[in-house]
Amino acid sequence: MIGGVLPGAGAVGGVLSGSGAVGGVLLGSGAVGGGLSGSGAVGGHPHSAAGTRPVPALLRAAERHLRVGTPAELRHAVTRSHLDDGRCVGWYGTAAPGWRVAIDAERAAADVPPALAARFGPADFWSRWTRAECLCKLADVPVAAWWRRHGLAVPPHTRAVWRTLCLTDLVITIAFAP
Repeated sequence: MIGGVLPGAGAVGGVLSGSGAVGGVLLGSGAVGGGLSGSGAVGGHPHSAAGTRPVPALLRAAERHLRVGTPAELRHAVTRSHLDDGRCVGWYGTAAPGWRVAIDAERAAADVPPALAARFGPADFWSRWTRAECLCKLADVPVAAWWRRHGLAVPPHTRAVWRTLCLTDLVITIAFAP
C-alpha cells in the first residue's frame, strides 16, 4: 500500500486500504471528527443554488477526495498542502467549472508559534489558520498582506465557500472561489 494507513481514519468512513488508490491514502471520516466547520454547514456566504453547484456536494464529500502521502505520491493531485513532518495532503475532487480550489493542512497537535498565538490567539488556531491560508491562495494575496488586512478572519463579502475538517491527526480546509 502506498502511503500507509492513518490511525483512526476509517472507523466509520473507510480508508481505501489496499484499494490501489494512486498517491497515498484516502482519508475516511473516522472517529476523530470529519464534521463540517462552524455550525455544521459548509462555510462561506450564500450564493444562488445554481451558482455553487457542484461545489457544496464536493465539500460535503470532502473526505472521499483527500489523500495523504509523500509529495511524489501525490504529484497528480489537483492541489496539495505540505506538512511540516514531510507528508502531503492532496485534493482529488472533480473539477467545478468556473471555480478555483485551494487546500491547506496542518498537524492538529502542532504547537502554535508563540508570535502567532500572541497576535491571533491560540483558540481554534489551526482551523482559522488553514481557512485563512486557503482564502489567501484563492485571492492570490501573500499571507502577510492578508494578516494586515483581515487577521485570520473571513473578510465580509467573500464569495469563497469552504469546509474545515479534523481528520486523524490533521486539520484540513478545502475552499473554492468563483
